Amino acid sequence: MTFGLQASWRPQAVTLGKNDPLASLARRGTLTLVCEIDAKPAGPIGFLRVYTGKAGDPRAALTGFIGTSAKDPVFSEQRVGDLPLLEVAYQAKSELEDTLEPERAFAVQAGSQLVVVALDSLDGDEQAAMLPAFELAKSSLTE
Repeated sequence: MTFGLQASWRPQAVTLGKNDPLASLARRGTLTLVCEIDAKPAGPIGFLRVYTGKAGDPRAALTGFIGTSAKDPVFSEQRVGDLPLLEVAYQAKSELEDTLEPERAFAVQAGSQLVVVALDSLDGDEQAAMLPAFELAKSSLTE
């Protein structure tokens, strides 16, 4: 699976062994973090993060990914070329403040893998600034 990136955003593979103390932080539901695309060189504070897992039901994977504390999840089925895609928009409690912040992720099947791309930002303002990069990744997906 490939997708376009905005200028100055920097991708980096994430590789953690099973015994790495940070390995549990790289898992969300049944998915494992494999790549981070850093927005900081372009100005915003945040990442596009890519997770993979075994192929399966995208809704179940996204539901596990966002967790039980997600508020008001809205799922939308879309197509990018021939690829069916499922996106979720939801709110999650900020790790820095006692506020709810907007979050987004999409899931797509890529062969025997399910790929989830998540927009992880500092806050709602940063998410708004990073949303064009998320939309570019989604609209330019190719297998």
